[in-house]
Amino acid sequence: MRQYLKMDEWSIIEESFDPSTHEISESIFSIGNGYMGQRANFEEKYSGASLQGSYMAGVYYPDKTRVGWWKNGYPEYFAKVLNSTNWIGIHVLLDGVALDLAQCEVKEFVRELNMKEGYLSRRFTAVMEDGKELRVETVRFVSMKRHEIGAIRYAVTPLNFSGMITFVPYLDGDVKNKDSNYEEKFWLEVEKNAGPERSYLTLKTKKLDFHVTSVMSFDVTKNGTALELQPVLVENEKYVSSEVSFETAKDETLTLYKYVANVTSRDHGLGQLVEAGTAALSAAKSAGFDVLLQEQADVWVEKWKGSDIIIEGDVSAQQGIRFNIFQLNQTYTGEDDRLNIGPKGFTGEKYGGSTYWDTEAYCVPFYLSTADSSIARNLLIYRYKHLEKAKENARKLGFTKGALYPMVTMNGEECHNEWEITFEEIHRNGAIAYAIYNYVNYTGDKAYLGQYGLEVLAEISRFWEERVNFSKDKGKYVMLGVTGPNEYENNVNNNWYTNRIAVWTLEYTLEVLEELSKHEPARYKELVEKLGLREEETSKWKDIISNMYYPLDNERGVFLQQDGFLDKELVPVKELAPEHLPLNQNWSWDRILRSCYIKQADVLQGLYFLGDRYDLETKKRNFDFYEPLTVHESSLSPCVHSILACELGYQEKAYEMYLRTARLDLDNYNNDTEDGCHTTSMAGTWMAVIQGFAGLRVHNNELVLRPFIPSHWKSFSFNVMFRGATLKVSVGENSITVTNETDIPAAVRIYDESYTVDGHGKVAAERSQVVL
Repeated sequence: MRQYLKMDEWSIIEESFDPSTHEISESIFSIGNGYMGQRANFEEKYSGASLQGSYMAGVYYPDKTRVGWWKNGYPEYFAKVLNSTNWIGIHVLLDGVALDLAQCEVKEFVRELNMKEGYLSRRFTAVMEDGKELRVETVRFVSMKRHEIGAIRYAVTPLNFSGMITFVPYLDGDVKNKDSNYEEKFWLEVEKNAGPERSYLTLKTKKLDFHVTSVMSFDVTKNGTALELQPVLVENEKYVSSEVSFETAKDETLTLYKYVANVTSRDHGLGQLVEAGTAALSAAKSAGFDVLLQEQADVWVEKWKGSDIIIEGDVSAQQGIRFNIFQLNQTYTGEDDRLNIGPKGFTGEKYGGSTYWDTEAYCVPFYLSTADSSIARNLLIYRYKHLEKAKENARKLGFTKGALYPMVTMNGEECHNEWEITFEEIHRNGAIAYAIYNYVNYTGDKAYLGQYGLEVLAEISRFWEERVNFSKDKGKYVMLGVTGPNEYENNVNNNWYTNRIAVWTLEYTLEVLEELSKHEPARYKELVEKLGLREEETSKWKDIISNMYYPLDNERGVFLQQDGFLDKELVPVKELAPEHLPLNQNWSWDRILRSCYIKQADVLQGLYFLGDRYDLETKKRNFDFYEPLTVHESSLSPCVHSILACELGYQEKAYEMYLRTARLDLDNYNNDTEDGCHTTSMAGTWMAVIQGFAGLRVHNNELVLRPFIPSHWKSFSFNVMFRGATLKVSVGENSITVTNETDIPAAVRIYDESYTVDGHGKVAAERSQVVL
């Protein structure tokens, strides 16, 4: 862990340039708008270590799976979010010598991600080898209002010389992915044109025929006065540029404004891409950089109104939570129901695929509370639309019925390339079922169950029915050969969480069937016929529910992570020498698999999801047993532990785990931020505050709050949307207030007292000092 960023409530600030942390900063300072994203690469040439990354949402490549062996059912490809055309590039030359921060002295360097208004800025002084000093100031953003537009303001000022300064704005499609097989490049050129008014470049993927067109135009001013441009135009393979040069005196400021429209065949016809890009670009350039920047600020004002969390008295925690919320809001907007949330968002390429179970387990709660319910509904419908593919995935593995949703997907097909996860980490099915419950329970939208939900639940239940087998030895149903959430255990029998979430899914599916039969009998009959659902199936589900095997340690009173867990040597993490951590970078896989160490919440994941089924003593025993063995080397781990620690009254542990998840990337806890930020775990940070410190739950159609304040904080407040109402919750030293900012009344329970918060009304309660 290394802290090199300045603490600030609204910005991420780097106050010196260190090449050793540059790739980490490229991830952290990334920008996006739900449609496209950009790592914080420099606009000018940089010959040092860098991961160039420009990404277009939904554009991917099915890279052939490369393994030395093959298994039936193995995915044919590993989907990759593609590094796309480098649209930010601006070569800068001083009297013919390229500006390159790897080849010159860099002074007064400041890079800032302004989260309040949604832009990235940078300023520095470069001292060239011949002693020339140049001040550079840049601002760039991708528009939240005009989602196909990116804009850059790049200003240079000679400080101790006069000379020729050259700008070369360009579009470069000759890019590759870091993790491509054999350095393969995925793009083919379709057409290009470098023109005096605008230039464009159209590429297509080698497979799937995604087309991306980037259209570029620019202006240059000197001390604020527009200059006449007579660019030298260049066209090379997958590359177009325009070169302009100007004699510039000492202390004169030369500013280039670069505007780019990036459009894709996902939204426009193949013959319309250049026209669509040109129209979007022309409108943006006519508006001008300052207007575009103000539009950006205005959109972010509204974003923060709905999702901000205000923490008083702890700048580190405040910066952490806002960084996480900012990245979530710029990664997924919910406007396109074909899209989902990738674990790296627009910050890097690792993990390839677009959709993991992270979305359902960690991201859905954030969008339920901070956006219109249609956004979370779209995330669920995304899975509904993939139901047939999920059924195909099950057939590929040899199942005769049911649906197995993929671990990683772009289009519903499995595209993960590790067998122990592809074949065995089947608990992901449970997260998708749980998200349906979570959505309906939170919004009250029971109509969803008849429209979409039951079909998904029934097919997942059919999968569980066939996946278990009856053990004569135990006289119980068992689940063999699985990988639970703890990926530091593979191919185990009877992972407690997997068995438990499977049974819960069966229970919930039966509840939904009963609910529909009573309240929507016509739809119930229609669905039973469509599904071909038979009584012997539901009878089997009930038998599995009654007779599932769960590994237990009766002496300790805990659920065992899997059969044989107690055969391990149980040595707490705190007894490991620091040089062993993180294990995944210092131990062999063989050693990890034989150890007792846990990557992330496993048994505790079940106690979090199904918290209303277990008493505090049960949660306490399991937490006290498993947390000391957990290395938290998954980005999804600290948030669940923080939430449970809050519930148990372990306030210091809750804060420790919160800070770890809130600043996971900012402080590079797991030594892997250079690959990209952990976007889906950022929703877990929000959960740690709202479900942890605020104790938010929904029971019996009431929004329940059981808050406490960490000792490091003076107060905290946040907004949540609940069944049409927007509620502002403020937790102070001695009181809690809930203010309704809409006309819609809301049912709220604070600790054990129920209230109705009338439209534009307010309720207040005394804050309990201990929550147990």
